[in-house]
Amino acid sequence: MDLRVQGPGPTAPFLGARDLFETEYELSLPVHVQLREDPDERTWAAHYDDRHVLNISRQAASSALARELALHEFSHMARHEESHPSHVQSTEEVLYLALAGKTVERRKLAHCYQIANHMKDIYADDITLAVGPGEKLLAFLESSLAAAVADRPTAPSGPNVTRISPGADPEITAVNAAFALALAERHDLLAADHRLYDLAHAASEDAPGVDFEGFRERFRELTREPDSSSYRQVLVDATRAYVDADGRAAD
Repeated sequence: MDLRVQGPGPTAPFLGARDLFETEYELSLPVHVQLREDPDERTWAAHYDDRHVLNISRQAASSALARELALHEFSHMARHEESHPSHVQSTEEVLYLALAGKTVERRKLAHCYQIANHMKDIYADDITLAVGPGEKLLAFLESSLAAAVADRPTAPSGPNVTRISPGADPEITAVNAAFALALAERHDLLAADHRLYDLAHAASEDAPGVDFEGFRERFRELTREPDSSSYRQVLVDATRAYVDADGRAAD
């Protein structure tokens, strides 16, 4: 892998991630690592005709998770190069197919994009966890879910209820919990008594309208090598399952 770290900052995490990644996979295009000043900048990959770009804050690049974050993004790059359906399917096309004739809240539309991103992450992490250990990823999933569950609204939600504090949206938190549990189970990372089960149960209890078990199974059982048509249908079905929980269709 042709790896170029641009800007002052640590290089060891990226070199370590490259060494792990190259035990099983390779990338055809060079990877430019762009270290950014904003500590809140989300780590993300961009793809161009002549290169991939890994964008990451210097704070994240200096964290204990830096190598795992880089390895995860390298995995997305590999999926993109192989034109995996999860990474080339237009989310906008899926939303058009799934939601035609429906009225959807802006927040729930944003959640639909997150569901599509979860599926991308499942397929990327099939690579990540094939070449690297899963302990730090599991700890990250647990801490993220614990924070979201603790940030639940202080008043119940409903069509005629105003929340006292905004908190984490309980519906997408339940989907996020299903994703975390499914990813960990897909790769046998969990002991039967792991705290992630209790956190996921709490998240599902906070959003009874969300089919938590359905999403957990959808994520966990994603076909390893789907064709374009079957993947599109899975994503359409997941989108409808989430939005139709409201039971609100346009006239």
